[in-house]
Amino acid sequence: MIAIAVDEPLILDVKADRQIAPGPGEVMVRVKRAGICGSDVHILEGSNPFARYPRIIGHEMAGVVVAVGTGAVDVNTGDTVVIDPVISCGTCHACQIGRSNVCVNLEVLGVHRDGGFRTFITVPSRNAVRVSPDLPIGVAALAEPFSIAANVLHQTGCTETDTMLVYGAGPIGLTVLQVAKLKGARCIVADLDGSRLEFARDFGADEVVLAKPGRVRAAVASETNGLGPTVVVDATGEPSLLSEALHVVSPAGRIGLLGFSNRPVEVVQKEIVSKEIAIHGSRLSRRFLPDVVAWLENGELRPKAMIRDTFAAEDARAAFAQIRENRSSTIKVQLEF
Repeated sequence: MIAIAVDEPLILDVKADRQIAPGPGEVMVRVKRAGICGSDVHILEGSNPFARYPRIIGHEMAGVVVAVGTGAVDVNTGDTVVIDPVISCGTCHACQIGRSNVCVNLEVLGVHRDGGFRTFITVPSRNAVRVSPDLPIGVAALAEPFSIAANVLHQTGCTETDTMLVYGAGPIGLTVLQVAKLKGARCIVADLDGSRLEFARDFGADEVVLAKPGRVRAAVASETNGLGPTVVVDATGEPSLLSEALHVVSPAGRIGLLGFSNRPVEVVQKEIVSKEIAIHGSRLSRRFLPDVVAWLENGELRPKAMIRDTFAAEDARAAFAQIRENRSSTIKVQLEF
């Protein structure tokens, strides 16, 4: 076992050979590749409000099934799989109406339960989604972040008739962009970092905006015959952007929020009511991984270029440093096990 440091709030278990035999309805997966999410960085820093410590982090993972418990469904030993990190009770109101991602008893791998930055992980079989062994394992490990994009675009009802403004050209903003383009929407991406905007261009943004004061409002004012974008997604988690989103979104527009900040923000009720704006929170994913896997296998999404850095699991400390210190040149960093 390798610990990041004794005074940090979690253990990164990158070499443990503990194999927890799968119980009824479970499978054990040999992790092959795991991505580092911004939320993992926040958990490491002790600033994620949902995390329980100590914790082995990691929720973007792909690997191979090595053992199957009795009653496990849909997967067999030897299958390549991606892991849905959302574990729900199946009985509460949210689960009963198909919104397991906000289950009252929700547990997320890498947040509430130990996650995938380790050699083996045992999960409910319904959380293991088969992928073609021909799909590169690094691309397979991108399925979970793309399911986040699928969820927020489902919440906001994105279609080919929409013009979308995405705040943020980080990894999640870029996944939102790619899924929105898959759905046929026109997409504008705003970010403070010009280098990240170049990434957005590469992944299909119709327009990019360097988000200096006043520039975003001016750039989107002419959209939809002068009414503004029909959908706005905040992929930055910066709460102050909600005020601007309310101003720029079109009448009858929709706003999707992905951040978890607990900082208060001033919102003018008149903006919401006068344009009848719908504001949608979006958390995790309600079983969209199979859809994302199909998009990846069919070549409808081609996100391999997002993986700009791959580190051996033993070099996890350097991988986290890469994210912290080289934001402009980094999209997705993955660990290889």
